[in-house]
Amino acid sequence: MADAGWSAESRYLVTGGAGFIGSNFVKRVLSDYPAARVVVLDKLTYAGNPDNLLGLESDSRYSFIQGDVCDARAVDAAMEGCDVCVNFAAETHVDRSLGDPSSFVLTDVYGTHVLLEAARKVSLRKFVQISTDEVYGEILGAPATEDAPLVPTNPYSASKAGGDRLAFSYYASFKVPVVVTRCSNNYGPNQYPEKLFPLFITNALEGKKLPVYGSGRNTRDWIHVDDHCSALLALIAKDGVEGGVFNIGAGNELSVLEIAERILKLLGQSADLLEHVKDRPSHDRRYALDSARIKRTVGWVPRVPFEDGIAATVRWYVENTWWWEKIKSGETYRDYYERMYESR
Repeated sequence: MADAGWSAESRYLVTGGAGFIGSNFVKRVLSDYPAARVVVLDKLTYAGNPDNLLGLESDSRYSFIQGDVCDARAVDAAMEGCDVCVNFAAETHVDRSLGDPSSFVLTDVYGTHVLLEAARKVSLRKFVQISTDEVYGEILGAPATEDAPLVPTNPYSASKAGGDRLAFSYYASFKVPVVVTRCSNNYGPNQYPEKLFPLFITNALEGKKLPVYGSGRNTRDWIHVDDHCSALLALIAKDGVEGGVFNIGAGNELSVLEIAERILKLLGQSADLLEHVKDRPSHDRRYALDSARIKRTVGWVPRVPFEDGIAATVRWYVENTWWWEKIKSGETYRDYYERMYESR
């Protein structure tokens, strides 16, 4: 049975709420649930951007705490009085994990442990652990169901698998009301420009090359961030899903080259901007999810058609150059870009 009343009036702790998906989720909660309150806990690493939450400072329902999920004292203080915890806090980029695996293990596994320990001390109604479809590893046959083996192939996906299973263990061992979600690749506004969509869109707007790893035929299932947020809210509002794992996908399987071609077409740019670069190690060829369980359990279905979503996303970056130019002109981003692409 769904019990949307308590979720509509809940106090949410959103870790990593200044990041891409987290900030979109925060804004969605405050928009959909006028009686809800949201506490954001974010360390503000390179991808945690206060600009993603611009305009919320004057909203009495919203508060922000700068802190690390690995800091038990900060986590305990942030979680006090909360009904729901949604853990978006993570190191998320595969490329970065290949160069610095330790930070991924620390945040994605130990940070999850700290949050779960805090959750044991309070009367949470729901703890949502945001995992990823990458925990299944390369899928070349039928799309992965939630019962498929976890075969992560890089430090990022391995650390997310660790946090995923650790969260479930706290449900099994301590009855913490955990729900684990494994979503496919998100796209939409406010995504840090190391990821495919904003990287290609902003490079094209700057007249720069679009760096394509290897053949560019690696495929992913792409979901608009709004659809991801609606799936999470549906699970939060549903009773009886604790202990469950839910895939969240939209069925938009497209290769990197297909995404690049659509972006260039929408921007009226030439395919001459495409540049194939050396592939990264252990680059999985395909991820694919079977999302029947969430559809059957809560009636959720994705609502954003891919062609509409990509057009809206391109338009957002065109109209918000102030947001991404500030990032791309900074030393942190420039050093990363040179290391990842210009040196290849």
